[in-house]
Amino acid sequence: MNSFINWLNKHIVPVAAKIGSVRWLVALRDAFIAIMPATMAGAVATILNALLRDLPTQFGWTGFVESMQPVIGINGQVWTGSLAILGLIFAFTFGYQMAVQYKVEPITAGIVTLGTFLMSLPQSFTITLGKALTKSGVDTLTAAGVAVDGKSVSGWGYFNFGSFFGATGFFTVMIMGGIAVAVYIWLMKKNITIKMPDSVPPAIARAFTGIIPATAALYVSGIITWAFSKVGAGTIIEFISKTIQEPLLGMSQGYWAVLLMTVLVQIFWFFGIHGTNVLGPVLDSIWLTAQVANINAFAQGQKLPYLWTRNAFDLYAWIGGAGATLMLLIAILIFSKRDDQRAVAKLSLAPGVFNVNEPVMFGLPIVLDPIYFIPFLLAPVVMVTIAYFAITWGWVAPVKTQIVWSMPPIVNSLIATMDWRAPILQVVNMAVGFLIYVPFVKAANRLQVEAPAVD
Repeated sequence: MNSFINWLNKHIVPVAAKIGSVRWLVALRDAFIAIMPATMAGAVATILNALLRDLPTQFGWTGFVESMQPVIGINGQVWTGSLAILGLIFAFTFGYQMAVQYKVEPITAGIVTLGTFLMSLPQSFTITLGKALTKSGVDTLTAAGVAVDGKSVSGWGYFNFGSFFGATGFFTVMIMGGIAVAVYIWLMKKNITIKMPDSVPPAIARAFTGIIPATAALYVSGIITWAFSKVGAGTIIEFISKTIQEPLLGMSQGYWAVLLMTVLVQIFWFFGIHGTNVLGPVLDSIWLTAQVANINAFAQGQKLPYLWTRNAFDLYAWIGGAGATLMLLIAILIFSKRDDQRAVAKLSLAPGVFNVNEPVMFGLPIVLDPIYFIPFLLAPVVMVTIAYFAITWGWVAPVKTQIVWSMPPIVNSLIATMDWRAPILQVVNMAVGFLIYVPFVKAANRLQVEAPAVD
């Protein structure tokens, strides 16, 4: 066991440390964190409309639904200004956080990535009609700025709100926004800027400083998006969605991808590296994208497109934090005869209920403890396997609303899935995790705690 841990320490830990120090990955993680207020606001609106509209409709309570229409309408507006445009919001936060990491003016960087995202979208439409329009129909469309040509109508300046402003935009922001903000940061670092006298107010000086870098960055984006349209490749966002985003999301739904991510997070944590933070850019860019797509589909009454999402890890594999350490705490309180471990467990139990496990990770400690390495890795692997196939086989509904990671077990699964079976699955997983930890807690009883050396 020690030789295996030493091998991991030699080959895996340095890689994890390097990943955690890459500034654009940190910026990506922080950008996803920054959109959390909008995500949660939209999730609240989605949950309320499910309770006030969707569920009552299933029971035929049409009178109640009708009386709730003002509230339902307000919830719809909140969803429109949050989850429905999450890609648009992320476009700004990504550029902002990139600039923060490289210590240049961040607001202009956010504007650059936001503008780049909008350039990447389809800006026109053409619809072929089954028959020619009447004169009044033609007049109405013409007055609205739409061109009518026989049996087809077309227009410019129409962004497809439903298709591109949500989770579909994430990968385009990361790729195209990343190119644009890289140009902006490079020029800022090279001081290719307009320098204002010291007497100019700071806000004005910062705005002028970013003019040349921002203009150059937006022109780079403009050239790329224009070239795509001229060579007949469609738009950037459609290309990225078809060739990169959809294949990656498809791969993310496979069992081995879910299992690999679970194992990597556990290994990083075992060596004292915050695995969920280090791998946050991957977790969020792939599985959070799937989750936002599910939430928006649920809000619009559509079929959920994805089975496994970001919150599914928290609900079923990382109960009490990475490693399902809440189960370890319970096992210690029941079976441990060691006063040191019982003391740590008592102090760590309350935070563990809210999925904060740093006290037990570093206080017990689990970090670099060869006794707990096996259950710390094995429990989440078994738990994620049970949950994955339960969801895949249709026994439990996938995640369809956003939850805060610190929400306690049972409550979080019920709210996230709106399915009474999810808490049952969670309880089953908790029991499995508990049983995996028990033998190792008993094994720890047989170890003598070394007394401190006396001079």
